[in-house]
Amino acid sequence: MALKKSNIATASSDENEVKDCKTIGQNLLSDDASVRRWAARDITHCDGASMMLLDQLEVETDLSVRQVILTSLTQVGDSEAVEGLVRCLRTEDAGLRNEAIEAMKHLPKEIAPIMACLLNDSDPDVRIFAVNILESLCHPDVEQWLIGVIRDDEHINVCATAVDLLGEVGSEKSTQALQELKDRFDEEPYIQFAADLAIKRITGD
Repeated sequence: MALKKSNIATASSDENEVKDCKTIGQNLLSDDASVRRWAARDITHCDGASMMLLDQLEVETDLSVRQVILTSLTQVGDSEAVEGLVRCLRTEDAGLRNEAIEAMKHLPKEIAPIMACLLNDSDPDVRIFAVNILESLCHPDVEQWLIGVIRDDEHINVCATAVDLLGEVGSEKSTQALQELKDRFDEEPYIQFAADLAIKRITGD
């Protein structure tokens, strides 16, 4: 009898959780921003949380709710959440782009497998955003990714962004690539200046 009671209790708990998630999903669509904000925080344990959060993110107008949505997406951190954050990099909303970049910095293990794709995206702006993500991405391959950028990318603004970051995180193994970059953009004063500054910071000369 005790076993049956336990099974009934478990079933009841599961049903309550489903009902709870249904209510949270409905609250995420509320006209009241404070209700949406609480729902965005509480929905992370529900099935399909990422898709519901991303759907709301597309139409959310309240900044505080949007921030909670992005925080919850990083907490869920599944492939749908990552893909949704990547889509935000292509939005015309500069605020949302920057918020998505900050959110992605908190997902080093999830972002690492797609970083090569981001750094080779056809849109130079997306490539610049990818370098910006690397700024605070705690991953051992950050420097190597940046070296790849300054060796291979043809867009001067992408390279300039990578050089600036290498000056902060680079080691001696970056210096040859920085010198090669100077040779490749030998008529670009900013690249000359930024690369020299990065080398100076790295070597201490």
